[in-house]
Amino acid sequence: MANLKEIRNRIASVSSTMQITSAMKMVSAAKLKKAQDAITAMRPYSQKLTELLQNLSATLEGDTGGAFAEQRAVNKILIVAITSNRGLCGAFNANVIKQVNLIKEAYAGKQVDVLAIGKKGNDSLKKTCTVIDNQSGLFDTLTFDNVAGVAKELMAMFTDGQYDRIELVYNHFKNAATQIVLTEQFLPLAPAEAAATDSTATLDYIFEPSKEEIVKTLIPLSLKTQLYKAVRDSFASEHGARMTAMHKATDNATEMRNQLKLTYNKARQAAITGEILEIVGGAEALNG
Repeated sequence: MANLKEIRNRIASVSSTMQITSAMKMVSAAKLKKAQDAITAMRPYSQKLTELLQNLSATLEGDTGGAFAEQRAVNKILIVAITSNRGLCGAFNANVIKQVNLIKEAYAGKQVDVLAIGKKGNDSLKKTCTVIDNQSGLFDTLTFDNVAGVAKELMAMFTDGQYDRIELVYNHFKNAATQIVLTEQFLPLAPAEAAATDSTATLDYIFEPSKEEIVKTLIPLSLKTQLYKAVRDSFASEHGARMTAMHKATDNATEMRNQLKLTYNKARQAAITGEILEIVGGAEALNG
């Protein structure tokens, strides 16, 4: 059994760790509330914009997506991996990295590059993939304009023919304890399905300047919004994952500290009992 000094040092170390994990849990909980409100407020707008674009595109004849809807033979693929800049958030980053590697295996024999958003993804994926850029600075000031700049670069890469397909891999925020890894096709645009024939679809609207012009304006905005939503989703998921991980770490540290205290008390009792036995044995020897 370890001596009393070693056990006291371990108790102090575990207590210190427990204070750190507890503080990190509270910080993540505070940040999660703001991030959760942001993604919750944004989702209806993003969904409605996508729905509007699909419904409007379905009423037009021919190719309405222009260069963004061009379907080419898939030989060059770009994966946008959205992770975090910091660790201590459980399997949050590992799940995205694993999914990126699975996609790379699925496209075996083809060029698969990665654009990393987040330091953790960049540090890990550059060992197994070709990382063309790291946009981890987005999380320093997470605004629509900053993310829109990255979306413009992605659109330019696709229209210039650098890549035939661009996919997003990120954690979707369901709740504080659950994050779901999603893979979304960013470019080319998925073909719009024909609008259902019902009473609402037969209404006559007046479009200014025209349906085609409206669609061409909405497509870049929709792509920028899609990427911004993915980054926001990942940002909220990160704080949820970190809060959950730090909560479990705090619970484990508390349990370990209690076990160490029990071990310390047992060792202390054993030491006291041993000393008493020595005294009694010595006294009896003197009397004898």
